[in-house]
Formats: sequence, structure tokens, C-alpha cells
Amino acid sequence: MSTAIESVLSFIEEKEIDGVFFRKRSNFSWITEGKVNHIVNTTENGVADLLITADKKYCITSKMESARIHDEELAGLGYEFITPEWYEDQDAAVRELCAGKKVASDVPFGDFLDFGAQLTSLRYSLNEAEISRYRWLSLKAAKAVEATCREIEPGWTEYEIAAHLGSKVVKDGITPQVILVSTDERVFKYRHPIPTDKKLKNYAMIVICAEKSGLVANVTRFVHFGELPRELRENKQKLVQIDLAMNTATRPGAVIKDILQYGFDTYRKVGHGDDWRLLHQGGPTGYASREFLATPEVEGTVQVNQAFAWNPAIKGIKSEDTILVREHENEFLTFTSEWVYIEVEHAGKKYLRPDILVR
Repeated sequence: MSTAIESVLSFIEEKEIDGVFFRKRSNFSWITEGKVNHIVNTTENGVADLLITADKKYCITSKMESARIHDEELAGLGYEFITPEWYEDQDAAVRELCAGKKVASDVPFGDFLDFGAQLTSLRYSLNEAEISRYRWLSLKAAKAVEATCREIEPGWTEYEIAAHLGSKVVKDGITPQVILVSTDERVFKYRHPIPTDKKLKNYAMIVICAEKSGLVANVTRFVHFGELPRELRENKQKLVQIDLAMNTATRPGAVIKDILQYGFDTYRKVGHGDDWRLLHQGGPTGYASREFLATPEVEGTVQVNQAFAWNPAIKGIKSEDTILVREHENEFLTFTSEWVYIEVEHAGKKYLRPDILVR
């Protein structure tokens, strides 16, 4: 029995309910150890629902989808299939199956109990099988971004840069949930820049949130053609202090809003006290690009084997890597050792953090 199923069964017992209904594709992947239930890449919900009770597991999906889901996703996992026709109401089949039962749900659904946030929290601490998959994904994502930075040339449009990056991950079955590209003045103007037809001159920011088997790796890198201007040389040294303040403070038991405040304090220390207001600062990741955003009022503490992706930014430069909080020290999952790095000492320890690639 998977650790995810064990967690759900414990939840059922704790809450004194009859079962849990899952519709989100992220939870489908978590429950099934990396399987997928979507057709459209941009939807939060999948085409196959799961109902877990104390003694049975059901998959509710249309007859049209059931053959592939059964053969390629759920084979051997012990699910009983409920299969209405594609033109029939799948929700009605769910209601009929759950009639008279007290059921929790990860999405709003009729009179089901809305335990979405609590159910999501069950997946925060990753097991070793998940960590192994996550390491593979994170390296693939980081290497794809870094290779793209090495290969693009002035004159390429942001669309072309995005397509080049996308081709590097899609061939490995990785879905790019997010690809952001900005060049030159757009890097300085916008913190969340979707690609456009603007052509690269000297400077580019390239970002990916890459999904495989439900897990999401997040990484940002920069490339500059020609000598760095003074502002960028100064700002990258300031940013690395904020980056390390937040990443090293993310330790088991740490209060998440306190980590955020530590970041805010370091923004002020380096002379950019209000820049944090221009972009969210990230937060826990794993089965979503961010499981939730860290805010000054957010509740929660850091767990062992929980993943985080902080993304502090000041003018013209941002930091973003995916880290795993281990018992004794944090692991930077998107560290490839193949990039250019700034060596920085923080709290008596030396770190290598991503630099701007100069070509």
C-alpha cells in the first residue's frame, strides 16, 4: 500500500468519515504514485475521479476514457471502475456512488465536506520514491533552461526562445506548466513576463515550471550578451543575500511567515526595502508550482522532505530554484554544477548560487 493511500485512510479514520473524493489531477498523481488523469494540459482537474473508502477504491470516468486509464495508469492498483457513457453526467455517477455517505472532497462538490486544503497538506512531505522522481525532473528542467541560455542568439524572439526551451522538456514527457521569457527592457519592467514577439538584443530571463508525474520543478536563469552593466553587477550581489537568507532559513519546524519576514528584512538591508511588493516571493512546491504562496499572515511550518521554491527579485534580476528540506541540510534540486555561480559565504558556510551567464 502506498504511503499516500495510508495517509488518506488515516485521514478518513481521524475525521470519522466514509471516504475521500479526489478530482484534482495533482492529487490523482500523488495518490497513484505518479500516474496522470488529464487530457487538456491547462486544466486543474482531470477526466478520472477517485473515491477512496476504508475498504475500497473507485475510479469514476467515462467509458470513453476508461480503457486507457485502466491499462496505462491504474493497472494492478485495485480500483473498481464506474464508467458512465461520455454523453452522460459523470457527477451524477459520483453522487449515486456516494449516496448516504459522509465524504470529503478536494474540490467543491455538492454537499461533500470541503477539506481541500487539509487534503493537500497530506502530500507536503515527500517519500523517497517521490524524491527520486523529483531529483530527475529538477535536473532535466534546470539543464533545459541552462542549455537554452547557452544556445539562443540575439535576434531570436521570445516566442522562439520559449519554443526552444519547450522542445527540450517535452521530448522527455515533461509538461511545461509555465514558460516565462523576457528580454532587455522587459526584464526590468515586468516580474511575470509571458513571451512575446520581441527580439533579444542583450539580456534574457528564462523561467520554467516543469511537471512530470504530478511533481513540478521551478527554475530561473539569466543570460547577457556582452559586459554586464553596473546596475546588474551590483544587483546580483544584493539579490544573492536575499536568496540565501530565505533558502537557508527554510528548515524543519521553521514558521513559513517568519522565513518571509527574514527575506523582507534582507531586502531592506541591501537597500531595496519595497521590492518584495512587486512579485510574490514563492513558497512550498511539490505537486503544484506553489502549493500556496507565502504571505505575511500565512499559517504553516516547514516539514522534513518538503519542497520549496522561493523567488526573491530586485530590479533586473530574480532568483528561483527548487529546494528539498532534508533533516540535516537543504538540497538544491535544480543545482546542475554546470552553470556559472557566485560563491557566497553565509552563516559560516559557503554556497554556490546561480550567476548571470555572460556570452
